[in-house]
Amino acid sequence: MPVSIPDQATVTVFASPRSWIETPALDQCHQVAGLPGMLHVAGMPDLHPGKGAPIGAAMSSTVLYPHLVGGDIGCGIAVFPVHVRKLAPERLARRFPDLDQSVEPPPEALEEIRTMDALGHLDRLEGFGTVGRGNHFVELARVDRIQAPDHAARLGLEPRDLVLIVHSGSRGLGERILRSHTDEHGAGPAASPEQYLAAHDAAVRWAVLNRRTIATRVADAIGARLDEPVVDVCHNLVELRDGSYLHRKGAAPGDGGDVLVAGTRGTPSALVATHSPAEANFSVAHGAGRKMSRSDALRRNQAKHTVAELRRTAVGSIVVCGDRQLLFEEAPAAYKRIEQVIDDLTTHHLATPVATTVPVITYKTQDPAQRPRR
Repeated sequence: MPVSIPDQATVTVFASPRSWIETPALDQCHQVAGLPGMLHVAGMPDLHPGKGAPIGAAMSSTVLYPHLVGGDIGCGIAVFPVHVRKLAPERLARRFPDLDQSVEPPPEALEEIRTMDALGHLDRLEGFGTVGRGNHFVELARVDRIQAPDHAARLGLEPRDLVLIVHSGSRGLGERILRSHTDEHGAGPAASPEQYLAAHDAAVRWAVLNRRTIATRVADAIGARLDEPVVDVCHNLVELRDGSYLHRKGAAPGDGGDVLVAGTRGTPSALVATHSPAEANFSVAHGAGRKMSRSDALRRNQAKHTVAELRRTAVGSIVVCGDRQLLFEEAPAAYKRIEQVIDDLTTHHLATPVATTVPVITYKTQDPAQRPRR
């Protein structure tokens, strides 16, 4: 229920008492609520602490604050139906391309990039076609359970269909845009909202093109046919809505579209139909949300697991990750239970489950040990 503090915006967290919500994340919500011009802060059930602002939150304000969006402007998740002749996970995992290596944008993308440049931030094209580190990933997944058959049918999804899930953003572009603001204004408001939004919108579009290029690279490498995405939704962005700025940091738009709420590399993800109201700032969760810091996850998972154990998950899927530290930091145990997140979204009438997907292959970063021997 809403928690009000004198002279502050309202704060509402859409989570049950069973959900893992850390006190520092709640503290950050209230700190944001105290910023000049803030109207309402909505915390999602995947809420967790971030750098300077909570992750898993939608924050409305009469003032535009670039740091509430963060550096990975346009980060989001796309879901592409994909068709392979034979599902042989071990073989396909070895054929994934090196998604740490950038590629030249295709001609049609390059032309669009040139026309959408803002403030010269796109003068460097490195990073295009790459997935990045942290919680970014590319996953070949299988459609598992269908909860809303009619809705799934409209999307063309049936049980056992394969989809390619791409979670990535604008790579270094968003960070350059944020730094051009913070170097001069720190965590303060945008000096020129119009100028920031022009650069921001370019980064969002860049991220969309990046996800599509990544999906094409993977499909070509594994010999698959790729369909148009059924979902491609950003969860780090700001939009003008009803005369105010709606900042989303790790929160997906929830006003009627479909969203893939990502689990972990060892648990299902959930495709949901959204119908989030104004009290939730028209937003939904974007994933399971961390419950361990990276340092805690590294320490705890190194004590409990071997590298070999983490390359196979509880659902039988394969993890491609050549970075041993990242393998431990991103272990499934570092995240909240996706089932609880989805239950909270449903209980609070923010979304309705449509289908679940189960990982087959999750790519984090190239692993030479998993490449075919010559």
